[in-house]
Amino acid sequence: MATSVLFMSMSVDGYIAAPNDRPDNPGGDDFIRLHEWGLTPDGQDFRTSGPAGELMAEVGSTGAVVAGRRTVEQVDHWGGDHHGRGVPIFVPSHRPPGPTVVNYPLVTYVSDGIVSAMEQAKAAAGGRDVLVQGAYTARRAIEAGVLDEIQIHLVPVLFGGGRRLFDVLPSRVELEVLRVVDTPEATHLRYRVTDKGA
Repeated sequence: MATSVLFMSMSVDGYIAAPNDRPDNPGGDDFIRLHEWGLTPDGQDFRTSGPAGELMAEVGSTGAVVAGRRTVEQVDHWGGDHHGRGVPIFVPSHRPPGPTVVNYPLVTYVSDGIVSAMEQAKAAAGGRDVLVQGAYTARRAIEAGVLDEIQIHLVPVLFGGGRRLFDVLPSRVELEVLRVVDTPEATHLRYRVTDKGA
């Protein structure tokens, strides 16, 4: 059965987007700093070797994506193909999609909530992981009890501002450590959500 995994790079002070994150400046000022661990030195491609390459390969093997509307709109739905992987993208939203979505057959807007979006993504993933992206969507998935795992790539930087990943949750959530991979560029932490309380 498919596992839903939040895959997120984060500063040590808890930010997943830098200051001045807005539609004309996606991710904020110097946002790329959070993702350098997974990029080749020239910043033009994803790493394919070493621990970072293995972690990027995990993302590349996911079978579907659930991403928040704000996330997908800032990147125009990745051009309808999440980093060239050819997997379906599900966007939970109560508002209809913008006009560009008609050009992206892999993108589906789901109007009846995060639980339905996750069910559809898991069904479409064919037993592979479902990649979850977006802070708001992650929080809603945790609250609804449909997020199975959290993978944080903790980057050794303090942003001092921006957008936090877990700004507000309705209650405590227990996690089980599944894996820790420590590299000079980031510490990669994978957890299982053990208390789904929804």
